[in-house]
Amino acid sequence: MAKKKPEPQPYVKPDQIQIRGNQIFSPVRKTWVQLTPEERVRQEFLLVLMDEYGYSLDQIDEETPVTGRGAGQARADFLIWRTPAAKAVQEHALIVVECKADNVTISLKDYTKGANYAQYEHARIFVTHNHRETKFWKVDATRRMPNYDEIANIPHADASDKEVDELLRQLKVFKEDEFADLLHQCHNVIRNREKRDPVAAFDEIAKILFVKVFVERELKAKRKRQNLFSVAFLEEQLGENPLEDLFQKTRKHYAPDCIFDPDEKLNLKPATGIEIVRLLEKYNLSDTSEDIKGIAFERFLGKTFRGEIGQFFTPRPIVEFMVRMVEPKEGDVLCDPASGSGGFLIRFFELVRQQILADADRQYQAYKAKIEADKKLSAEKKATMLRVKFDEIQTTLDHDREGSRLWTLANRCIYGGVHHHDGFLNVNGIFEGRFDIILTNPPFGANVEPSDKILEEQVTMPDEVEREYARIYGTPYKEALARVRAAKDKPIASLFALPKAKGNGPLGKIKTELLFIERCLDLLKPGGRLAIVLPESVFNNPSLSYVREFCENRAYIRAVVSLPQDTFVSSGASVKASLLFMQKFTRKEQADFEAKQATADKETRTRYAPEIAKRTQNLEAAIEKAKEDRDGDRRKAVQKELHDYQSEMAERIEKEARALLKERFPYPIFLYEAEHVGITATGDTDRVPNELVPSEFKPADLEQTTLDLYQRFKADPKPFLAAGARE
Repeated sequence: MAKKKPEPQPYVKPDQIQIRGNQIFSPVRKTWVQLTPEERVRQEFLLVLMDEYGYSLDQIDEETPVTGRGAGQARADFLIWRTPAAKAVQEHALIVVECKADNVTISLKDYTKGANYAQYEHARIFVTHNHRETKFWKVDATRRMPNYDEIANIPHADASDKEVDELLRQLKVFKEDEFADLLHQCHNVIRNREKRDPVAAFDEIAKILFVKVFVERELKAKRKRQNLFSVAFLEEQLGENPLEDLFQKTRKHYAPDCIFDPDEKLNLKPATGIEIVRLLEKYNLSDTSEDIKGIAFERFLGKTFRGEIGQFFTPRPIVEFMVRMVEPKEGDVLCDPASGSGGFLIRFFELVRQQILADADRQYQAYKAKIEADKKLSAEKKATMLRVKFDEIQTTLDHDREGSRLWTLANRCIYGGVHHHDGFLNVNGIFEGRFDIILTNPPFGANVEPSDKILEEQVTMPDEVEREYARIYGTPYKEALARVRAAKDKPIASLFALPKAKGNGPLGKIKTELLFIERCLDLLKPGGRLAIVLPESVFNNPSLSYVREFCENRAYIRAVVSLPQDTFVSSGASVKASLLFMQKFTRKEQADFEAKQATADKETRTRYAPEIAKRTQNLEAAIEKAKEDRDGDRRKAVQKELHDYQSEMAERIEKEARALLKERFPYPIFLYEAEHVGITATGDTDRVPNELVPSEFKPADLEQTTLDLYQRFKADPKPFLAAGARE
């Protein structure tokens, strides 16, 4: 019998992705391989390397061992050589590439793996890539691990040695201190050269920063090689003000976002603009994390406008600790009613996004392990099933798809109040009973006065906006908005109970931070968690006992962490503060508390009733006797004695009833006095000892961080009081 001739293989162009059923063609290996999600990421990035960077197949190896220890040992997805000749004689490669499937969050472990591969290969650069994130790194062979720093790009295939060296030197990512210092330098250049006031100077910096981000994104998206945001490029241009030309392109690009007025211009002399570009050009702003940029802006604004914008920022080590203490998870809805620069919101988003991506990866890896272990399935069937599962998981992560996990996180789970007094009012999606978590650092020291009224513009919005919020949030939103509108032109304090509580009188003035406590508890759902920064007077001032009782009547006090005196000094605030963590009662817990409160009050009153009745009867009789004797002085003295006695007994009953209630509604509280919180009095957070959360900067003599201790406390709740590390 004649042998069956093999089917002819289709012609495959090396610069195209070729898929045949459940297989994808690898131009480097010159063979068809199973079409898994991981393999597709790899082959699509190969196309990028060839089409956009100009590398040829004879400069690239795929699935290559980098340790020389055989199959399965440290295989790089790609090795890339400077030239085909360098590959032919097996010189060390220039670039190592490590690819991951799209649902995998590229982590520090992956960066380290890429760095190790680059170290094995003696490569100068490595790349970590999936469709979600591509990062480029240079390796410093003179340093111990971690010996890699992020750069903006990899060189094109025809780059000269000089261009490669230049790329490794320039466009590095900011660190917060560098960025804050650079913003100060830019601000000073504009103020000194243009004689602008601080606010006007900052406006011009903001415009230039938008230009920089626009150019960087164009540079990356289109793989452009010439950086237009550079002194060299601008000085080559023939126009009168080339930076203004770039700004106009930027303004048009952001026109849909209404960031700039249609006739907005860059109000700087060309030479001033060139100097700002010179200061900024070697840094990569668009690839700098939002958190780093937020920290830098906070430091810059805090120093530049201290005392002018009335705003203090929460140091990021404190943000990190507070967010981790409330243990955010997917599905939690968060609000910061005094959000400022959004530090709590950003960190919450980052942590929950990491959880979602890690969960997606676990789903895929578990499914992959199950499929690969099934010996009944063919390789082709396995590849199909993996691809279907991968696509299914990716759909749940599509941040542009309404209802997806990441879309929901970004659009339905994070809320902030950023305008003066808006934090006290029901606006947009912020209203009572809405939130699982409140994280906030409210303004201290100011008063909300009876003259602070709810204004028309604070309760008015376009009809289409109101309809959209009503569609999203339904009846609770309509009712919440109606409550605020009904109070229009009335004092803001009229919406709250604390201003009318003991010591304030009807609608008296009240400290802003106290009103924020009530506001936060109102915003929480039953069972919701609150973390708030407060001055320590709230915890120990006898005149504020009514505030503490107000909290105890509505929520569990879970933890109080006292901070060092100088925690907020760098932000311009000298007050000593503590962190209060509460959990609002569920409806069942609230009912139980109120029942025990009523019983304790009734029992205490009943116990003192005979004594009070007898003493009151005797004093009233004495008053009548003084009236009969027409002894006015005696009558007044006895009346005062009766008033004082009744006041004394009311206070005694209240205290004893409260003590009895605490006996019958007991729970432990975590109390901790911190010494090292990761920030100095000057605002430095770089390598500063931090006992709050696990990190490499934990004090050497500290066995467990505050967060570790609190988690142990939660697992086995017992009264806890401790001081942190001491020098």
